[in-house]
Amino acid sequence: MNPDVRRQVEALDDMTVAELREAYAEVFGEPTRSRHKRYLQKRITWGLQAREQGGLSERARRRARELANEADLRLLAPKERRHAITRPFSPPRDDRLPPPGTVLTRAWKGRTIAVTVLDRGFDYEGEVYRSLSAIARIVTGTRWNGYLFFGLTPRKTQHEDA
Repeated sequence: MNPDVRRQVEALDDMTVAELREAYAEVFGEPTRSRHKRYLQKRITWGLQAREQGGLSERARRRARELANEADLRLLAPKERRHAITRPFSPPRDDRLPPPGTVLTRAWKGRTIAVTVLDRGFDYEGEVYRSLSAIARIVTGTRWNGYLFFGLTPRKTQHEDA
């Protein structure tokens, strides 16, 4: 690399983004919208080297123009999707849950906790909750796995882990 170009490239490391944007405009003859310092340093380095070494060959430029002319370019995003099918997201139902209408019960500190399974959620004391864990937290005041709290997931024993 030419020593003069090498010095210019090394000087890029000490430049601010504003200075790099000015250097970019000098090298490429047009302003840049980028404010990414490393990107600007790489592009300016490439531009300086291309200027010194002649850039792309005429044959490569011609082929690039051909490819660009043949490309199906979309300048704007489509305004609407005509074939999109939209429906509410419905996560798959957990196999551990009994069918809607089932009442889950659990004894906790002398009281019986009763929860009704709904199509979407769980009814506890007239209020609908999205998860059993939320109900278990309200009842106990601590975080619980709702399936475990209501006995829908068996507890592992120490012997099962081995």
